Amino acid sequence: MAPEVVKIPSMKKREYDRLINEEHVCRIAFKGDKYPYVAPFVYIFDGRFMYFLSTKYGKKIELFREDPHVSVEVERYAPDLSSYSFVTLRGRLVEASDPGEKRAVRERFVDLIRRKNLSRNVLSALGHSPSDPLDSIVEEERSLVWKLVDVEKIMGLKDGDKI
Repeated sequence: MAPEVVKIPSMKKREYDRLINEEHVCRIAFKGDKYPYVAPFVYIFDGRFMYFLSTKYGKKIELFREDPHVSVEVERYAPDLSSYSFVTLRGRLVEASDPGEKRAVRERFVDLIRRKNLSRNVLSALGHSPSDPLDSIVEEERSLVWKLVDVEKIMGLKDGDKI
């Protein structure tokens, strides 16, 4: 008789919302030509939507324009994997066009960088030089603002103890 397969426990909505809110790095999987294209992104979460700043160049721009349907994965784990949790969201990216929304999102990115004391090297992932003033993220539109919408499925899994 084969041993019973133990399934990873699912997360409740409050658990995966907390994980998304507390973390700030994710991976986005785009539909590629033959294989998925996965890229890391810094994000903010306003309690309803996840927002991303994307440089205006690279393979992800081409893939986004071809098909904006993506999977977004956020994870947290101990270095020895004694605890872990992750959530995957399937949805569609849209480019924000409202100037007020874009400015508010950019301001929240600056706040995130300050609050989490992130290295200024993160600015290069946002289309800026690490030597640029942080406020240049808000004042200069060197990146696109993407929002995850039409989320069809959310799957959150965790170790048996906690998230």
